[in-house]
Amino acid sequence: MPQHDRREFLKLAGMAGVTFTAGLFPGQQAQAQAAGEFHFVQFSDTHWGYKGAANPDAENTLGKAVATVNGLAQKPDFIVFTGDLTHTTDDPQERRKRLREFKAIVADLKVQDVHFLPGEHDASLDQGAAFQEFFGPMHYSFDHKGVHFIALDNVSDPAARLGEAQLAWLAQDLSRLGKDAPIVVFTHRPLFDLAPQWDWATRDGSQVLAQLMPHAHVTVFYGHIHQEHHFTTGRIQHHAAQSLMIPNIDDAAQAAEMREQPLPALCADARDVGAEQGARLPALRDEQQRLVERADDHAQHPGRDGQRDQDQEAGKEVFAHRVLVILIAAAHGPQENGTLGCAAAAG
Repeated sequence: MPQHDRREFLKLAGMAGVTFTAGLFPGQQAQAQAAGEFHFVQFSDTHWGYKGAANPDAENTLGKAVATVNGLAQKPDFIVFTGDLTHTTDDPQERRKRLREFKAIVADLKVQDVHFLPGEHDASLDQGAAFQEFFGPMHYSFDHKGVHFIALDNVSDPAARLGEAQLAWLAQDLSRLGKDAPIVVFTHRPLFDLAPQWDWATRDGSQVLAQLMPHAHVTVFYGHIHQEHHFTTGRIQHHAAQSLMIPNIDDAAQAAEMREQPLPALCADARDVGAEQGARLPALRDEQQRLVERADDHAQHPGRDGQRDQDQEAGKEVFAHRVLVILIAAAHGPQENGTLGCAAAAG
């Protein structure tokens, strides 16, 4: 991407992720160019209605984001909001009021093609009834310039699952696609078990991934965890976006106020390391490889010498170092083709 364009999209830093489809599917650049290369913007966890110390400017944050996108010289083809449009409330009338206000604010976007997914803050207390009144279906698919997009609902069921009906719908939707078709999936929660103890997982996410795995070119974008994160399951890439309203919850009081789980301490440490502009990256990569090999050995020999606890600790260390490496890489700023095509904004 040309340098002046890159600076243009840095205006979205801390607000949204920008994805260029030419970078999403290696080996398919020719097809992408033939279909028409394009980019889209992902916002997540806008939490309209939140008021608190974590964001003193909460009442203006969403409007400023709209104005920033409207000011871009190169407009995205579409915009997607991946859940938690509003902040949770037990009052059904207040929930609808917040959804109504959110919809009115984003109606000022000059980009008219906008897609919405629910988050648990929007939909878990009423199984998505209010969300559907304002934004329609909670799972759907569409095609754009040769790419198939799928929006999944893993929040309206309080048990954090898609459920049999939606899984059947997904199977039917995928059945009409070739195995080489480029596919992008949007969800709110991660589809893999990032940290189930913090509700960073989907109960039947493994069934979703099993359906997607036969397809050669699949990328998943999600929110929920309020921080940028990148992960791979098999050949499926997963990318999380920062929260617009409150990125990087790492304080217990903030977390309680937001009714969210705090980020693990390792993420705060990773951001500190990231500020060093990757000076420790080579050493961390070596350490990550050592831990991965150790974890693989444990997996091949379960229970050897009674080291079940050590196995679990090794896994935690691998995860911690993986996050460290990711955030250090992000500290270098957006690359020419982003991370697998994602010039996601790091805070």
